[in-house]
Amino acid sequence: MENFGFIIAILVFITTNFLIWKTTRGYFKKEYGKKMWKNWTARTYYWQGAIYLSTGITFVLLLVLKWLDVLTF
Repeated sequence: MENFGFIIAILVFITTNFLIWKTTRGYFKKEYGKKMWKNWTARTYYWQGAIYLSTGITFVLLLVLKWLDVLTF
């Protein structure tokens, strides 16, 4: 049962990262332009920001789930 919280955390992280990717990829592709988007530096900065944002949202959601006594850790 102690792995349940870890599995929930990973699922929340993957879900938030997917939602961030789906909602922002078109905007940043258009913002950077086709030539710059093919450059790995631009994509690295994009994914770094997406992962940081997803980590923060996951942390807040897990704290809310703990506060609501859904998860215990």
